Amino acid sequence: MPRSIAAQIAVNVTYIYERPRWLEFAWDNEALTGALAAVRHKQGRHLGRMEALGFELRTEASLTALTDEVVKSSAIEGENLDPEEVRSSIARRLGLDVAGLPKPGREVEGVVEMMLDATRNFDRPLTAERLFGWHAALFPTGRSGMHRITVGAWRTAEAGPMQVVSGARLDR
Repeated sequence: MPRSIAAQIAVNVTYIYERPRWLEFAWDNEALTGALAAVRHKQGRHLGRMEALGFELRTEASLTALTDEVVKSSAIEGENLDPEEVRSSIARRLGLDVAGLPKPGREVEGVVEMMLDATRNFDRPLTAERLFGWHAALFPTGRSGMHRITVGAWRTAEAGPMQVVSGARLDR
């Protein structure tokens, strides 16, 4: 039986932390410029079309896109958030009517807060303070599941090396 395309690709995947000198991450601006320009062009066209929709449809499109982004980004990490709770949290933060939507839990509020900061303030410097704020928003209780974690600080030597637990490796 032939393997799926995803399984074939996964066999050749090396996670960034498995590469030598991965902490010295660098990129080639010239290699990225064309792709980024094409994306920016498409983004501009999309925004132009949204302008023609009118305020209510634009707002609904933004709310739907942000909700999907939060839900799908969390799913990558194995966190399945209730889309209606996410929508409620985002709508409230955008000043929209939340009647009929469920009250979001702390976990949803933290993820939404972090994602809105990252997407709305993309041009702000990515400082340690900002990263620690995101971490605190994601783990407001100071726990990850049943385990107590250090929130809003760099990983300590006592904690040991980072362990990536999301996603299965098919080649092991």
